[in-house]
Amino acid sequence: MGLTSAYRLRVRRQYLLVRAFRRRRQLQPVANRLASCPPQPILLFATLRNERVRLPYFLQYYRRLGIDHFLLVDNGSDDGSREYLAAQPDVSLWSTRAGYGQSRFGMDWLMHLLRRHGHDRWCLTVDVDEFLVYPFCETRPIRALTDWLDAGEARA
Repeated sequence: MGLTSAYRLRVRRQYLLVRAFRRRRQLQPVANRLASCPPQPILLFATLRNERVRLPYFLQYYRRLGIDHFLLVDNGSDDGSREYLAAQPDVSLWSTRAGYGQSRFGMDWLMHLLRRHGHDRWCLTVDVDEFLVYPFCETRPIRALTDWLDAGEARA
């Protein structure tokens, strides 16, 4: 990668970080339960709207994998998603009615939460209709995967 390309990427990254910082004002905390997290939790980040029918299986699947805490942004759901998530003990929830497209399809909101709460922790960013599959996920928790990556000095 040339010097010019590296510089452009750096400028672009700084622009996106500033943009995410400005968009933080669009998020209203509904339930922030991060204080109840274990030390060095594995966190999951997602943005959703009207996904109430998928949420029970989504949470069950990732809890079974070993996700310690969920940080979710509800984008104006009117199907009971917000209320369902607010009642979950391992979910921290933020709400917004701002435009999904204007926030780079939720990435500005998630980037702010990732920078604020995900620093120096293992984090997974998914959509509610996506399920992470990795080798031996049926028998090994995600902590085994992160430990293996840590042992190999993997950097993300």
